[in-house]
Amino acid sequence: MNSKSTLKRRDARKGAAFSSIYVIYSVIFWGYPFVWLFVLAFSKWKYFGSPKFNGIYNFLKLFNDPVFWKSFLNIMNFMLYFIPLVLVGSLLFAMGMKRLKYGKTFVGLAFLLANISSGVAYSIMFSKMFSENGPLNQMLDKLFGVRIPWFTNPQWALFSIVIIVVWKFVGYYGLIIYSGLNSIPKEVYEAAKIDGATRWEQFRFITLPLLNPSIVMILVFSITLSFGIFTEPYMITGGGPLRSTLTPMMLMYTTAFQKMDPAYSATMSILVALMSFGIIWLTRKIVERDVSLT
Repeated sequence: MNSKSTLKRRDARKGAAFSSIYVIYSVIFWGYPFVWLFVLAFSKWKYFGSPKFNGIYNFLKLFNDPVFWKSFLNIMNFMLYFIPLVLVGSLLFAMGMKRLKYGKTFVGLAFLLANISSGVAYSIMFSKMFSENGPLNQMLDKLFGVRIPWFTNPQWALFSIVIIVVWKFVGYYGLIIYSGLNSIPKEVYEAAKIDGATRWEQFRFITLPLLNPSIVMILVFSITLSFGIFTEPYMITGGGPLRSTLTPMMLMYTTAFQKMDPAYSATMSILVALMSFGIIWLTRKIVERDVSLT
C-alpha cells in the first residue's frame, strides 16, 4: 500500500510539473492581459503614468458613441451578405469534391491556399482588380457596357469586402462540410432510394439534417470572423466610403494607437466580445439540433 501511494504521489507531482508549464503560460499570456483589460475599462489612461479610476464613464461614452454603433451595424450588414454566400459556396464546393474521382487532394489544397495567403498581399491584389479602371470593370464594360463602383459606393464597397473574404474562406469551410458528408453512411441514401426518395428529398431530409454539426461550426466561425475582420477593409477601403466598411476592430485600433486612448478601446473590446458571444449563443439555440442515425 505504501509503495502504491508513493507511486501515485510521484505521478501526481510529475503531472503537476508538466501541467504547470501550461498554467504559467496561461497566467502570463491570458490571465494578466484579461485582468489588465478590465482595469483599463474602468480607468482613464494615455500610456503614461498610472491608470486613474473613472467608474463606468467609458461604458456610458461607448453607449452614446454613434461611430461605434455604425461599425456594429456594418458588421451586421456584412454578415447578412457573408454568411449565406459562404454557406452556399462551401456546400457547393463540398458536394463537388464528393463527386470528384481524381485530384481531390489537389483541388482541396488549391482552395485552401487562399485561406493561408497573406491578407496584405491579396488585399492589394483585389484592390487593383476591383479598381475603377481595373480588369474586372474593363471586362464588364466590354461585355455589358457597365462599370460597377466597387469601392466608391457604400453598399458595393461592403459587398466587395464580402466577396474577398468569401474567396478566402470558402475552401476551408467547404472542407469542413466535406468531412461531414463523408461521415454520412451510404446505406442511408440507399434505403432512401429504395423508398422512392428523389435527389432533392434526400438532400433536404438526409444531407442537411446530418450536416447540422458542420453547419453550426461554420456559423460560429463566420460570426467570430465577422466581428474580428480587420485586414481587408483596413488595407482596401480604410473604413470608407462614409464609414460603410468601418469595423469594430478598425475602430479599436485607431482609438488605441492613433487617438492614444487604450482605455476606451479596451471598453469597446469587452462590449464587442459580449455581443459576439450573444449572437453565437442565439444562433446555436436556433440552428443546433441533436443528430442521430438511430
